[in-house]
Amino acid sequence: MHDGAPSLPGALLHAEPELRHFVANGMLGVPTRRLYGRTLRAMALWLGVPPLVAACLAAVNARRAMHGVERWWARGVVGNLGIQLEITGLQHITPGTRYVVASLHEGFADVLALLHLPLDLRFAARDELFAWRLLGRYLRAAGNLRVSPEQGSRGYRRLRKAAAEVFDVGETLVIFPQGTILGVETDFSPGAFALARATQRPLLPVALTGSHRVWDHPFSPRLRYGQRISMCVLPPIPPETFCDQDVDAIRQEVQRSLKAAALGGQMAPPRRFVPERDGYWDGYAYRIDPAFPALAEQVARHRRTQHCADLPVAHP
Repeated sequence: MHDGAPSLPGALLHAEPELRHFVANGMLGVPTRRLYGRTLRAMALWLGVPPLVAACLAAVNARRAMHGVERWWARGVVGNLGIQLEITGLQHITPGTRYVVASLHEGFADVLALLHLPLDLRFAARDELFAWRLLGRYLRAAGNLRVSPEQGSRGYRRLRKAAAEVFDVGETLVIFPQGTILGVETDFSPGAFALARATQRPLLPVALTGSHRVWDHPFSPRLRYGQRISMCVLPPIPPETFCDQDVDAIRQEVQRSLKAAALGGQMAPPRRFVPERDGYWDGYAYRIDPAFPALAEQVARHRRTQHCADLPVAHP
């Protein structure tokens, strides 16, 4: 892995059509009336009855059926958006095993890809998402876990307590160690790895790229159809490895492996963090991976200039 200016795919070097039509209070935008109509129909179909059915199944503790509806929903939305989803490495998953999944994170469409894994998933989601009217209601109904990276060790302890119930009912917990969708350069926090050690669950690393091109919220409302998403499942880290090696050493090795896959040229180009374009997001807990020293120094210089202290990153 090397530090350097992000190279943009050729498609990104050309200006995209101006957004002219918006839905969801301006959160989603498309350039043409045809796509506007297509988006409205898709929202009515996929954001209406299926989440309601899944939530009702969760309410009566029919969780296996609920997970089946979630996977069916994800396949339908992927098809509707014309996403070209590439999946490799499924042979590394043992059916019936309860994992801690540590996945790269780029955007909301990550969930669409992850729900193609042959596992019953719950997600650790940022607390602010629970305040969204429809999404928050579903996150709560389905029993997804609320996390706040800005709370540091306190947030980790709350996550560890809540995770026990997930594994007790035979489900897998998805954690995004970056805690942000800024880009591939953001550093992994140790929470997912400490949790795998504490609960003696295998850790399943997943490289995910390209999803930011579907919907790059909060950086842009643009919704794009026909985008490529790549998902590569790496071999799991067995629980006994956490007894033999330091958690931080495992964190660093998994981070190197996932980002090497993401940047290796075989997967869809990952999101790159460009502060001049994206902003510095003062007030959010994130750090830059030391493998990208130029960007790390740029962010540190900004924080010194703005007198912004590093917010806590969860440590057990």
